[in-house]
Amino acid sequence: MVLGSGNDMFTDAPLHQPLASRMRPRNLSEYIGQEHILGTGKPLRVAVEKGVLHSMILWGPPGVGKTSFARLLAEGCEAHFETLSAVLSGVKDIRAAIERAKNHRSINNKDTILFVDEIHRFNKSQQDAFLPYVEDGTVIFVGATTENPSFELNNALLSRARVYLLKKLSVESLVQLLSNALNDTRGLVKENIQIDASLLELIAKSADGDARKTLNILEIASDLAEESDSHKTISKSVLKEVMQSSLRNFDKGGDIFYEQISALHKSVRGSDPDAALYWYVRMLDGGCDPLYIARRVVRMASEEIGNADPRALQLALNAWDTQQRLGAPEGELTIAQAIIYLSVAAKSNAVYTAYNKCRADVKDQPDYDVPVHLRNAPTHLMKDLGFGQEYRYAHDEANAFAAGEVYLPEALSGTVYYNPVERGMETKIADKLKWLSEQNRNSKKRRYLS
Repeated sequence: MVLGSGNDMFTDAPLHQPLASRMRPRNLSEYIGQEHILGTGKPLRVAVEKGVLHSMILWGPPGVGKTSFARLLAEGCEAHFETLSAVLSGVKDIRAAIERAKNHRSINNKDTILFVDEIHRFNKSQQDAFLPYVEDGTVIFVGATTENPSFELNNALLSRARVYLLKKLSVESLVQLLSNALNDTRGLVKENIQIDASLLELIAKSADGDARKTLNILEIASDLAEESDSHKTISKSVLKEVMQSSLRNFDKGGDIFYEQISALHKSVRGSDPDAALYWYVRMLDGGCDPLYIARRVVRMASEEIGNADPRALQLALNAWDTQQRLGAPEGELTIAQAIIYLSVAAKSNAVYTAYNKCRADVKDQPDYDVPVHLRNAPTHLMKDLGFGQEYRYAHDEANAFAAGEVYLPEALSGTVYYNPVERGMETKIADKLKWLSEQNRNSKKRRYLS
């Protein structure tokens, strides 16, 4: 069933439409999943059942029912339904939809639900175009997005709509969806398909929470099913052939992308090589560019390990270089080697912390002058002004260390940014810094005595 053009009623869909389109739910009782917001007694369900509408943003991964729910809103509340795709529409289309909404209000006294798919693809000015009409009630705005609204949508639009998070569908929900499609007149019941319950579960698991993908796999499998006089049979071999061409869900640049790279980074930080390897392979399996991962691994080497094991950085750089030179699979293997090494290496964020603290100070504090004794004096005038005088050349001092000399501006004397941890090579660095500090304190040549 689909919403017919020019009216607000669901009708049975023609069979030439994709199975996922034909099996759209016609009412809330047929809507599968999202019990956390649409379960019995939940505020959103109550609002829909009472016909009390409000503008909203539906945020969730592909195939979880965002469009279907928007259509159900219109049907359940007897509202006119207008839909726009942010991929295909512009400001002109927005204005036309608003005019139709005004006409329905004046002629039919009906509310209009304006559903905008992939709202995050509209720019700021396009998003702003909705605001006056959301404000005055011309439309009830429903936006759908796979991206985090906090980053992709204008604050003005967000403040006028409630955000609902839709989750991936469970395997159990997807199995129920498959069963419905096999036994519904809108679906495949006339084909009398036989398929083991274990294979239905296999389809559901491979679809990764996506209802559309689930039904697409079933539909393709039904076309390739083994036929007899009375029924069709979807065998494991048929299903395997279909699923080999089904790519996993990995939206480069989207939330899933950042969630998985975050999981990889945190697994390395948490010293779990198995989890780190899992997320790395998941990203490769989803089509992520190995060179992107290699660059992130180099950052991990500095941010999470630093001087606790300086070899980690070199190994990460070597892996990146190997990927550039050899490509897959050799390069991907060396990145895996680097990831595992980083995971089990001694951890220290002392360099990362010191760098960020110093950056904050430079940003917030005055631009202190370089102390006179540290300045070069290439001209006679600069020598006459005292530049470079009293500078102590460290190599001429005992242990090649000018005890008591300072290199920070006087106003920052004594400031410490780098605090090595008691792990890995930084234990030796900490001991060295402690010894140097004692030498400075005990020196009779301290430049700043305060």
